[in-house]
Amino acid sequence: MTHYLIGLVGSGIGPSLSPALHEREAAELGLRYTYRLLDLDDLRRPVGDVLAAAREQGFHGLNVTHPGKQAVLPHLDELVPEAAALGAVNTVVFENGRAVGHNTDATGFARSLGRGLPGVRLDEVVLLGAGGAGAAVGHALLSLGTGRLAVHDVDPGRAERLVESLQRRFGAGRAVRCGPEAVRTADGLVHATPTGMAAHPGLPIDESLLREELWVADIVYRPLETALLAAARARGCRVLHGGGMVVLQAAESLRLFTGVEPDAGRMLAHFEELEGEPAHAS
Repeated sequence: MTHYLIGLVGSGIGPSLSPALHEREAAELGLRYTYRLLDLDDLRRPVGDVLAAAREQGFHGLNVTHPGKQAVLPHLDELVPEAAALGAVNTVVFENGRAVGHNTDATGFARSLGRGLPGVRLDEVVLLGAGGAGAAVGHALLSLGTGRLAVHDVDPGRAERLVESLQRRFGAGRAVRCGPEAVRTADGLVHATPTGMAAHPGLPIDESLLREELWVADIVYRPLETALLAAARARGCRVLHGGGMVVLQAAESLRLFTGVEPDAGRMLAHFEELEGEPAHAS
């Protein structure tokens, strides 16, 4: 029986639930499966070197998180069309000596939003963060029918590159650059930067911009209740934490690594067992 060796590459990943989620579901499926954390802060090596070492050591695949989802691209042999369109990779599968890049973030976010905030207005949504996770979320939102996506990033050039990519795929006018003040008139706000994570505490925008009519989704899941979600909840906003996204993208990654279909419902239940609240609490 194949013994799958999988890793997570990123910075500050000690609190990650990925090992528990993957290994528990793999055991339920009767698979031999080991999931290791490869923290760039501890290894003090760039993501390309870590990927090369994992390939040499016989890993079957890697998940990639901040800050490697775009930095890993030059080190891959192939991108599947969806990952190429997004310009970001969160899953690398080693196949016949080749490193193939995939992205399961977009589908994970779309499915989580549909489960956790059904029926929310999508006429105008503000996206904070144009990095690898932001790119996936942006494509997901426009695929779900968002009328106009307004993108803000502390790096204006990065925001512009994402807007141009989204316009090429979805049409001119569907995506624009914006400042934080666009939140004042938007239907929804999605936060896709590391701010709010345990290692990066704080608020990504001025909380005075939040109002009751706004829905707010955060892709951060450690902690589940980020400062942004706490502030939004206090103002009466409907909110969605990042738990559902992390579980549903993990399920798709596990399928890519093994070729075996996981039980996403069982993984969502396992998340609730681990965290003490549902993956789609809102």
